[in-house]
Amino acid sequence: MSLESLRYRRGSLRVLNQLLLPQRSCYEQIGGVRQGWEAIRAMQVRGAPAIAIVGCLSLAVELHGGAGMGQGKAGLETFIHDSLRYLVTARPTAVNMARAAEELGAFTSQEAQREEVTAESLRESVIQWAEAMLEKDLRDNRSIGEHGARHLLQASPQDKVTVLTHCNTGSLATAGYGTALGVIRSLHALGRLAHVYCTETRPYNQGARLTAYELVYEHIPATLIADSMVSVAMKEKGVSAVVVGADRVVANGDTANKVGTYQLAIAAKYHGIPFYVAAPSTSCDLSLAEGAEIVIEERPSQELTDINGVRIAAPGIGVWNPAFDVTPHELITGGIITELGVFRPEELREALTRAVKGV
Repeated sequence: MSLESLRYRRGSLRVLNQLLLPQRSCYEQIGGVRQGWEAIRAMQVRGAPAIAIVGCLSLAVELHGGAGMGQGKAGLETFIHDSLRYLVTARPTAVNMARAAEELGAFTSQEAQREEVTAESLRESVIQWAEAMLEKDLRDNRSIGEHGARHLLQASPQDKVTVLTHCNTGSLATAGYGTALGVIRSLHALGRLAHVYCTETRPYNQGARLTAYELVYEHIPATLIADSMVSVAMKEKGVSAVVVGADRVVANGDTANKVGTYQLAIAAKYHGIPFYVAAPSTSCDLSLAEGAEIVIEERPSQELTDINGVRIAAPGIGVWNPAFDVTPHELITGGIITELGVFRPEELREALTRAVKGV
């Protein structure tokens, strides 16, 4: 059984507090939008798909409890739109929450315009919309895993492949299965995975705390390395491919992901190793032409200077702590893996446009 980043039933949402892993496994109740925002901002829940799901389900929980129902259909519509705008501000770099807010907001407005729709039926429709995200995310992740594994194996002359990955992109970052880690999981299920190297992912250590936890939990052969070891690992450990996730992929294929991804792509290019990005189409933002337009979240300095509340850096030193960096599309040499298939960066816009049109 895979790990679960969240547990939901109608009217109840609990998220796994990932700040406590791997020492403790604790699911905490999310009673509404404000608590959802706080859990996302504090990184108790993280990973672009999971952020969107938790955000929308936190709204569903609050709606189930009767929030926004006091002023009729118009008041409920306003409450939903205000809540969605607020949730988007929790972590702005990951596009999934913003896209979900846009789509759910449009759905809400469309439903509210129908004369036969009441406040009660509007509330029910919005709750169902949020709940449907769970099932779709799981289906999409399995497709990503299958497409990525097949493409990677076709490109490799080896019977078994060794994969290097960065940050956490598994069950803990999604509704289940994972994106980049989903590709690794699919390779393992096929009996074609030799080994995984996962980075510690400083300064927040999502790789050491979360990815390593998932790999051990699922008995996948893996080794943890420091971020500074990736080049030598590529040189000496027979790495077949690098597979990472994404928080936002823009129209030309430039990709924002956890800081440290850019340098992995540079090192992979030098060593002639295919570099893949695995992400659902909901992480793709065709409204932005290139990566320079992406807003990069900056995190508190204490994440870099302190460990468990203990200062490790010299007092008075300046700190720059961007949470993400942008990998230029020309370094994504393996392709961008989505639930629709694997595409070269220059193919992505057309592929997504065709999918939207149902072609």
